[in-house]
Amino acid sequence: MHSHGPIGGTGRVLKWSLIATILFVVLQIVAGIQAHSLALLSDAGHNFTDALALLLAWFALYMQLKPADETRTYGYHRAGVLAAFVNALTLVVLAVWIFYESYHRLREPEPVQEMIMIWVASAGLVVNAGIMWGLRVARRHDINIRSAFLHMMGDALGSVAIVAGAVGIHYTGWNRIDPMLSIVIAALVIWTAWDVIKESLNILLEGLPRGLSLNAVGEEIRGVEGVIDVHDLHIWSLGSSTHALSCHVLIEDAPPSSSTVILQRVNQLLGGRFHIRHTTIQFEHVGCELSEHGCVIPAGTAEAHHPHRHH
Repeated sequence: MHSHGPIGGTGRVLKWSLIATILFVVLQIVAGIQAHSLALLSDAGHNFTDALALLLAWFALYMQLKPADETRTYGYHRAGVLAAFVNALTLVVLAVWIFYESYHRLREPEPVQEMIMIWVASAGLVVNAGIMWGLRVARRHDINIRSAFLHMMGDALGSVAIVAGAVGIHYTGWNRIDPMLSIVIAALVIWTAWDVIKESLNILLEGLPRGLSLNAVGEEIRGVEGVIDVHDLHIWSLGSSTHALSCHVLIEDAPPSSSTVILQRVNQLLGGRFHIRHTTIQFEHVGCELSEHGCVIPAGTAEAHHPHRHH
């Protein structure tokens, strides 16, 4: 991955987005206290987690660019995944707090200054929309950036809800709209967090990457010329966009040159069709016996070859 500077263009977007978000959190807290608006204070809390999300995303992006070393032999790809998981958990905790405060405000509603709500929420919509625009490309292939993007999207939707609610309060005088808006914001927070929690946890547990089928990959490998069968197949993710595979491939007894050709075909298939470019493939000329310890070549048979490829 090539980058100008330690974190590249995406890193600069994250840095300036972090500064803008922190300044806006201060504005929202002051305005929320002045307007007696739980919705604004809830949104300030959401924006604070946005700032945390941007900070973690920036740090994780920096860590992902560090090369592998003797301790982290795969590099630091999962730093971004771990940051995304932590971000999502903070969103859930925030949502619980908002639900709790909204319950008490519904029981004892307080008057609010709806015009302050409208102006501050409108400013928040502009800030969050600008950050989303800056992250729109990087979010497509990085769960860490997508986590930060979803934070911004959830807060932008919350800003829209606050503006609409403030208009409703202005014309109806019904102050319970404010805590009801807070409940809507909390629901949006959970919605933005849930998908990130599922995907990041799946990566951390080395589950099958989203969009891939283990059976489909196995069948495609079996279709490669020279391959008899494939077993002990494992696919997992090193990071949000870096997948790895290991397997045992049964082939006919042939000279090493034939094995090399088959290996090239299999890797071309995996890289081109499934975007799996980090592979460890063990060739076997006899079927192995599956046991609790994995695949074991029977004693006294021909020695298995172990060609492999790392990208």
